Order: sequence, then structure tokens, then C-alpha cells
Amino acid sequence: MPANHKLRRKLRAGLLAGVLLVMPVCAAAQTDGTVSGDKATDMVVDVVVMRPLGLAATIVGTVLTVVALPFTLPSGSVEASAHELIVKPAEYTFQRPLGDFSSNAD
Repeated sequence: MPANHKLRRKLRAGLLAGVLLVMPVCAAAQTDGTVSGDKATDMVVDVVVMRPLGLAATIVGTVLTVVALPFTLPSGSVEASAHELIVKPAEYTFQRPLGDFSSNAD
């Protein structure tokens, strides 16, 4: 098996493991706006897990928006796709109060 293929498999496995680890945190945050009920713990989870994920989502959304331009320009949906893929993750990452998972910027 080529080294490149092994690296891809490891990256996919790591990504899947990361998503599976974060999913319970996201689910808890969506139900009552808190992860643990303790404000300090919520802030730590926000800084260590959720903000980096929000930043990554903003970067990936930016790349996807650029990749989608040939399809969104003719249909006139560039603004809508940019809002969903860039603006919403950026607002979640940079405008939400620290440790407050119930704030939904729209």
C-alpha cells in the first residue's frame, strides 16, 4: 500500500474520531444552551473545542464558496451560499459570548 494511501486513511480515521468526540458536546449545547451546567467548564469547552471548530468551518466554508462560484454565479445564489458557508460560522466563532452555546446569530 502506498504511503500516500496510508496517510489518507489515517487522516480520515482521525477526522471521524474527532467528529464523533465532538458530536455529544454539540448535542448537549443545542438542548439547553450549556454543556456541563458549570460556566467555567463551558468556557473551557468553548475555547478548546468549539471555537477552533468554528474557525475551521469558516475556512472550509470559504473554500467551498469559491469552489461553488461557477454554479452559484449563474443562478444568482452567491450571497445566499456565502452567508450560510462563511458568515454563519464566522458569527458563531467570533460574535457569540464565550461559553454561551444558546446564542444563534442569524
